[in-house]
Amino acid sequence: MSETTLSKKSIEIDSGYDGIVVVRALADIPGGRTLDVSGVDSDTTVLHAGHVLIQSDTDANEVLPLTVTDGAYESLPDGYSYCGILKNSITVADPRAAILTIGQVNAAAAATAVGAAITDEIKTALPQIQFIN
Repeated sequence: MSETTLSKKSIEIDSGYDGIVVVRALADIPGGRTLDVSGVDSDTTVLHAGHVLIQSDTDANEVLPLTVTDGAYESLPDGYSYCGILKNSITVADPRAAILTIGQVNAAAAATAVGAAITDEIKTALPQIQFIN
């Protein structure tokens, strides 16, 4: 007879910046979204709070993290728009995400946690999020 484990394997996420990245959360996407992480680098195991999220222009349920390369966010791909900011760190293996759409984000803490600075383009595209330092 085989054994069955009914609990998830627990892992520890270094969420040191989670408490200071989102300064004020006034609105988010109800129920969050499961992120499409198929394009995330295979060495990445955690997506940190403050990561910029984008969504397909044709399917609002298709949400994914904006790619970071060499310490900077890549340009927005065709057919996508900015969606919001990841509220809490999550694992790539379990990419269920709470997504901030209105509020305040500590841009410096987000840049440190994610490894990429919030650009002026991102700030303009997410006008209901105030990026402060």
